[in-house]
Amino acid sequence: MPLDQEFEQEEEGTGQEMSFIGHLEELRWHVIRAVGSILVFAILAFVYIKEIYHYVIIAPSQPHFWTYRMLCLLSEKVGYDELCVKELNFKLQTIGMGDQFTMSMTSAVIAGLIFAFPYAFWEIWRFIKPGLKASERQSARGAVFYVTFLFFSGVLFGYFIVTPLAINFLANYTLDESIINEFSLASYISLVSTLTLACGIAFQLPIVVFVLSKVGVLTPSFMREYRKHAMIVILIVAAVITPSPDIYSQILVAIPLLLLYEVSILVSRKVEREKLREEKAMQGPL
Repeated sequence: MPLDQEFEQEEEGTGQEMSFIGHLEELRWHVIRAVGSILVFAILAFVYIKEIYHYVIIAPSQPHFWTYRMLCLLSEKVGYDELCVKELNFKLQTIGMGDQFTMSMTSAVIAGLIFAFPYAFWEIWRFIKPGLKASERQSARGAVFYVTFLFFSGVLFGYFIVTPLAINFLANYTLDESIINEFSLASYISLVSTLTLACGIAFQLPIVVFVLSKVGVLTPSFMREYRKHAMIVILIVAAVITPSPDIYSQILVAIPLLLLYEVSILVSRKVEREKLREEKAMQGPL
């Protein structure tokens, strides 16, 4: 009997319980399929790695990148010329013989991780879902969609907003005019991938709040009470991930994070209402 069917029978109360080893075996196959999907997408990314580098990875290092063009348009409207990015004062270089090949493989794996995320998460969710109660399954409907949507929203936000702002600041920051900025390809890839993936993870805040609200750690009243504190923390985070002292750049980063916090309050309130309805339903016959 397939392991998936055996797991379902356990939850449906057929009396057939899966052993601990059986659960580990089930988890192992889900992980193997998730990792396999990442490898498949990584191989595909490696095949088209030159196109990915030219149109995606290296793009934020060019002054004609979409974000910089939008900042120039914004600078014209607000009358703040420093917003417009006209040049990026740095060059990328590799020193080791195999650096370009090594970084192409690293970039392919990162791209594979990003593109395979929906399927990889779906595999892990398939393992977790049968262990939930019926009410918990109902509350968690659409989990794969929401997690994937938030992840890709964060990745796009990190790629188009946070990364260009960070590159612009670091590229044009100099201690002395005699110093030439020649960054290694590895450090550039590290910056782009770290900021992009970090934003993808940070955008999971509503999901984290949903889980914490389910277990009773967070409540909407608590989040509303500490909203001002959260805003201060968000502004600090925005200042950290956008090292530019430009207030407009920090606002561009802070606004989506503030919206995520407000959405998280709504999520927590929905969870609280569901709990109250369940309690009333249980007390009804009494």
